[in-house]
Amino acid sequence: MMKIQSLGILGLGSRSTLFYIKEINRLYHNKKSGYSTCPFKLWNANFDVINNLLPQLSDKLTVLVDNHLAELQHLQVDAILIPNITLHETIDRLSIIPKIIHPVHLTISKLKEDGFNEIVLLGSLHTMESNYLKTAFNKESIVVVLPDAEERFVIEDVRKHVYWETESEELLKEYANIIKKYSANYAVVLACTELSVAWDTVSSNVFDMSRIQIETAVENID
Repeated sequence: MMKIQSLGILGLGSRSTLFYIKEINRLYHNKKSGYSTCPFKLWNANFDVINNLLPQLSDKLTVLVDNHLAELQHLQVDAILIPNITLHETIDRLSIIPKIIHPVHLTISKLKEDGFNEIVLLGSLHTMESNYLKTAFNKESIVVVLPDAEERFVIEDVRKHVYWETESEELLKEYANIIKKYSANYAVVLACTELSVAWDTVSSNVFDMSRIQIETAVENID
């Protein structure tokens, strides 16, 4: 990936966007030390309008996202972070001049580097049951396994409660146990920013798409 001179972030849901900003600043501080915080340019969208159109693809959503990204381009950025995994299916339909720091492509590269050809996918209920990510992984000869049906609904509850900041310790523990269960024998891919917020344990078998995006941005920014 090219070196980043000017990083742009599309602000979406409050908690997910703040998670990205916090992690970017933490990693940038580790890289530069002192009182360093990462320079970036933020264009904050009204997520309610976008969220009401998700998760399905539509021309209306495509135009809306394209308009927001055009505003970021006016800020003269050369790389963009999108703190929403699902939205990348729409972004893939666009022609964007700045480099999108793409969680799907980056995660596939990391899985292949580490020799994994089978994963358990954790995301929103839509993400787990739709074809977007499955197709992308399958094209790279990576088999996608889903959690049990009951576990998928637990994961969806985690996503919703984290978004509204109403998660309980009991729910987070149940979520952690699901990850530990599958990561014992598989690579586990977290494909939802809210699920990233709810998981902060370092594990060689857990591939967190949000953190992979963030780490890539910080590694390449000047």
